Amino acid sequence: MPKVDGQSVTFAILTDIHGNIFALDKALEIIERHKNVDRIICLGDNFSLGSSPMAVLKKLQQLKKNTVFIRGNHDRYLVEGIWNYDRPTIEGMDPDDPVCIDIIANEKWTAEQLGDAGLKFIRNMKMSYFVSIHGTYIDFTHAWFGRDELPPTLEEAKKWRDHEQKKHSQASRFIFVHGHTHIPRNEYFGNLQVFCQGSTGLPFDEDQHGAVAFLKIRGDSIDLDVNRFVYDHQAAMNHLEEVKPPFYRNLCSTIKYAGIRNDLVE
Repeated sequence: MPKVDGQSVTFAILTDIHGNIFALDKALEIIERHKNVDRIICLGDNFSLGSSPMAVLKKLQQLKKNTVFIRGNHDRYLVEGIWNYDRPTIEGMDPDDPVCIDIIANEKWTAEQLGDAGLKFIRNMKMSYFVSIHGTYIDFTHAWFGRDELPPTLEEAKKWRDHEQKKHSQASRFIFVHGHTHIPRNEYFGNLQVFCQGSTGLPFDEDQHGAVAFLKIRGDSIDLDVNRFVYDHQAAMNHLEEVKPPFYRNLCSTIKYAGIRNDLVE
């Protein structure tokens, strides 16, 4: 299990960029201005469902070696070639649903944009990342162990904490950090915290602001700061209209309303 040395450690967290280079650029500006970031954690779903998968790939490739990339379910769809499946579906959707069909088409388009270099980048991602700092045990993952399409319930997270406590008796605090839902979450149960900042590039909580989080561990203290930032939504929607990837009308509605609004698209 990786360990991080030092009196304090600060993680900057990105998640669910979804091909939105306009949001990613702003998030990275905020990280660059933040003092003493020791490690960037990218929780996955980086490329699909956006207009700029290649630009996002190039930007992520430029990040320093202290960045940890974790694979999301949409990243998995790309390397699996989900569009080649017999009646492919995602997250329990009806495979004959036009929305599902368009999302699958977007996955294929995204993979074609990324090419072999992008798929290699995804294959090199981690499934999760564990770290122990000053008695705090942290798990960063996209959703859950062996289940990247649904994060843990609080009860599941409690069982995870109890299991890890037996292996790491020196740990007094446990933090489970996930993405995937695009909706903020911050739950506590005793010495357990389950956290999701929302989404960097495609929020679903009716707040158009992107999200980047900073988690600082220092001795007995835990400081969690979520920065909801403004970026150029109109530029993102204009680029979707210009590029016209599969599912782009739905994505424009999602960016505009910060929620899944497939009902607005005929």
